[in-house]
Amino acid sequence: MTYPGRRSYDEGCIAAHALDLVGDRWALLVVRELMLGPRRFSDLRAGLPGVSANVLARRLEEMEAAGIVIPAARGYALTPAGEGLWPVIRALAAWGARQPGHDPARFISPTALMLSMRVTCARARAGTHLVEMRAGEEIFTIATAPGSYGVTRGPGRTAPAGLVFAGGTNALAAAVYGAQPLAEVAAAGMIAFRGDAAEGQGFLDLFALPPPQPAGST
Repeated sequence: MTYPGRRSYDEGCIAAHALDLVGDRWALLVVRELMLGPRRFSDLRAGLPGVSANVLARRLEEMEAAGIVIPAARGYALTPAGEGLWPVIRALAAWGARQPGHDPARFISPTALMLSMRVTCARARAGTHLVEMRAGEEIFTIATAPGSYGVTRGPGRTAPAGLVFAGGTNALAAAVYGAQPLAEVAAAGMIAFRGDAAEGQGFLDLFALPPPQPAGST
């Protein structure tokens, strides 16, 4: 199956077929930005500052034709086929974290941070936490329990969060993955924190990036 204006690998390989559908530049990152729910065009631009409006519009049109996204009341949403790409996003994130050269000082979208935490959480060690993450103007709710981890866009609907972290996305990422204790990060004004400090530190201790593998290693 091909779509007007799109290049194809023109192979019967099923991996090549998958890349025909989502292998173009920005396609998988559009999927990433929609993974936690519908987004408006302007929201997608904010989460993907390197893409032009014309390229994003064309990519969305192609992905709609491929059955990966659909127009929604609040912009665009993933179809079941699009949601089925989560294992691909998860595997790419886990693989990329092990490769040298990652620069955490570069732009990180709020959704990207939430999904990276979803990938790296040590669920086996998780306690019961209800957390609100305020990344810039966006709010996410994270609920953990022994063996489980869930994240949704927006404030919690059942109960107020016991832990609240707020700040720029890159500052929050530094708090989550950096070596500084929460007390020091908050005291330095990198982020704002509300809640029990020990519980907050216990929550952050669930997340760690693996050390990069030496170049050329398997």
